Amino acid sequence: MPKLLVLIVALLLAPGLAFAHGPTPQKIVETIVIQASPAAVWRTVKDFAGLAGWHASVAACEGQGGNANGATRTVTLKSGGKLVDSLDEYNETEKSYGYRLAQENLEAFPVSFYSATLTVNAKGEGSEVEWSGRYYRGDTGNYPPETQDDAAATAAMSKFFRDGLESLKAKIEASR
Repeated sequence: MPKLLVLIVALLLAPGLAFAHGPTPQKIVETIVIQASPAAVWRTVKDFAGLAGWHASVAACEGQGGNANGATRTVTLKSGGKLVDSLDEYNETEKSYGYRLAQENLEAFPVSFYSATLTVNAKGEGSEVEWSGRYYRGDTGNYPPETQDDAAATAAMSKFFRDGLESLKAKIEASR
């Protein structure tokens, strides 16, 4: 009888345990096709600290370390606040770089951590730029407020990537 009682209690508690875990990583992929050669697009995006030169949501971007692994950049958002990123991988040949959030700023961006990759590929007569990321919501507790939950993090990441890609396309295609 005691074994049966333990089994019943365990089965009753199991559904509650499923909800008692932290956040799961989220993933986002945004792409855009630009009517310019991959070399031309890469020239615009390849400087890790050059984000302010083509991203409409970025007021300023200051970097240290160039494009070497471990380089950092401080991104000042037009909406207010700053993000500090660290470059993890830079591949000139593949026209790609990967970076991660080095210092969270939940007031500026409702994400506690992200890693992202920006890649330029040939697509027909032009280029396709892919910006992908994995991230965690701002509040990693079990019951985050709406301003720091998965939906808020997804909306912020999507808007940041989409705004950047659209402004990149506009800048490059206007200069042709």
